[in-house]
Amino acid sequence: MGKILLIDDDKAFLKLLEEYVEERFPGLEVLTCNDPIKCLVLITDDLDLLLIDLEMPGLDGSKVLSYAVSRGLDKNRIIILSAREADYLHERFPMGSCLAVLNKFERQQKKVLDMIFAALEQKS
Repeated sequence: MGKILLIDDDKAFLKLLEEYVEERFPGLEVLTCNDPIKCLVLITDDLDLLLIDLEMPGLDGSKVLSYAVSRGLDKNRIIILSAREADYLHERFPMGSCLAVLNKFERQQKKVLDMIFAALEQKS
């Protein structure tokens, strides 16, 4: 079973995404956390995918990304989510910094997540 960790301080968005993944991709195990500092203990190198909200109080997504990579998680298993525009995200996280940077409210970006979830489920 593919193991995903979702980190986002927006509880409503986190719950929506968790329920969406569980319903559409039952072959994936979903862990969630809405406190980036408390989430650090959940970041291990056995995660198949880590989704991190960029802007969170206490510890932003770029710092969580750095921490995850320092803990041995391959950067190609990490996605940064944000409400910011794609140009800003791509400038802040150049290609190769992580698997993807996605605007969490754009419909087209949801299709990208669906493809990633489907590939991960199929692999598992």
